[in-house]
Amino acid sequence: MTGLSHDVDGNPVPLARDRARVLARFEDPFVGWTATISITLLSLFLRLWRLGTPHAFEFDETYYAKDAWSLWHFGYARDYIDNDGGIANKHILAGQTTDLWKPNASMVVHPEVGKWLIGAGEKVFGFTPLGWRVVPAIVGTLLILVMIRFVRRLTGSTLLGCVAGLILSFDGMEFVLSRLALLDIFVAFFLLCAVHCLVLDRDWYRARLSRLVPEQIHDDGWGPVKALLFRPWLLVSGICWGLACGSKWEAVYPLAAFGLLAVAWCAGARRSFGVSFAGLKSLLADGVPAFLHLVLVGLIVYIATWTGWLMHSSQYVHYLSDTQYTHYVSGGSDCGKNIQFDNDKHWPTADQPVKHGLPGLVQGLESLWYYHRDVYVFHTHFLNGCTHTYASQPRGWLLLNRPVGVDAQTGIKPGTEGCDAPQNSDCLRQVLLLGTPAVWWAGTLALMYAVPMWIGARDWRFGIAVVGAASSWLPWFLYDGRPIFSFYSIITLPFLVLALALTIGRLLGPSRAPTPRRTAGVVAAGSYVVLVMLNFAWFWPIYTDQLLTHAEWLQRIWFSRWI
Repeated sequence: MTGLSHDVDGNPVPLARDRARVLARFEDPFVGWTATISITLLSLFLRLWRLGTPHAFEFDETYYAKDAWSLWHFGYARDYIDNDGGIANKHILAGQTTDLWKPNASMVVHPEVGKWLIGAGEKVFGFTPLGWRVVPAIVGTLLILVMIRFVRRLTGSTLLGCVAGLILSFDGMEFVLSRLALLDIFVAFFLLCAVHCLVLDRDWYRARLSRLVPEQIHDDGWGPVKALLFRPWLLVSGICWGLACGSKWEAVYPLAAFGLLAVAWCAGARRSFGVSFAGLKSLLADGVPAFLHLVLVGLIVYIATWTGWLMHSSQYVHYLSDTQYTHYVSGGSDCGKNIQFDNDKHWPTADQPVKHGLPGLVQGLESLWYYHRDVYVFHTHFLNGCTHTYASQPRGWLLLNRPVGVDAQTGIKPGTEGCDAPQNSDCLRQVLLLGTPAVWWAGTLALMYAVPMWIGARDWRFGIAVVGAASSWLPWFLYDGRPIFSFYSIITLPFLVLALALTIGRLLGPSRAPTPRRTAGVVAAGSYVVLVMLNFAWFWPIYTDQLLTHAEWLQRIWFSRWI
């Protein structure tokens, strides 16, 4: 056989086994890694610069920083003195770490992976703003490294990989979240690692299939099954999915979407080798292994991340089995004020004596299930009707409709703290969780372009951008009755950047030879990257708590909804 079809030049298309063996031809690995490490070090420097300022708990750092310290020192998250009055915060910022903690467990509403990682920085650098921000800064930088290698893997181009890394590095939302002790940067990192591993599995699967099938399949067979049951990259992806879900539950939706996409890739590979009804056969031959590698392994890893909770489950049962979120009966609005609860009920494990060994593990898992039920009620019912100054609707997230102000010092008088404003004005400092407009607005257009490129041109790489963006963004429309924030879309950002990189690749063209089209494409792409950097530099003062006059600040607040 010479091939299944012909290309646009009339040349025969190679057989599937030959196409599968020829994976992306990468450029010089030394050049690739040198460029990757250079961009990564630049990104790390930017994220570590004056990381300890402002010397304050910014936004929800007040929860996660204290939970992280508590996990590392007590094994479980404990409540602290005067939660509402902020007395604990004042003592912590003054250097005190003792006599702040109550014995009762805290009803935390997010999993523990990110908090354990935040706590690792506190163990090294102390219970200070630097301590609770340093690990997010490192993970945010590693997200850029993975982005570079991910795009390079998909395109075979070091240039496009570096372009993607620079775009992500100079996005304001990724930058600010890398400098905050919040959980979202961890979800984005583990999620991108998981998707990267799925792409590695796709390459591995096709190469393995080409070795197992010496020629096209002409009968009604299934193709190899047993030899493809264990897939190492799929296993690593499952571990990463477990860690992503162990940071925040929002990773569950992309897990489901990419699991289906991985099976579709397998079906396409089998079809290219001549398997009839490949879609149906792959649901069984590849769907079951994918479920075991991704979902089952992810679930095991997720449960393992709750080891600290399981070791102290009796504390949670004692203090939280009859919490305010338990036993939702009838709903209402107005921020949970109309919700009714049956306060006489509690977790069944509260009536059991504390067990040890394997029975104790089973008892702990049962309590963990009830705990999850309570937290689910909190997220899906208790917060309905609540309001927040910086809450926003997901329909505008990709257009940066409502950024989040995580810290602000206003009313700084002229002549104080270096303020050189006119006498009838003042100065201020702010940290604003705002994406770089040049990244998000162009990324949204690139995402729209990705849809026909995936469906019409059948370029599977654009499908990753579409599926990733849709599965990480659209599910939030189910929860728009409660306060949700635009920075939740940080897990969508890598897929916008991917769409941008692939679109730039199309703009440059397939040939690296100097042609008029190539020259025009390089000029356009280079100009865009410079525009992103200049846009980031313009907003730098409100990303890093710099002193601005009121007039200078207004120059950076382009819309009234940004205030």
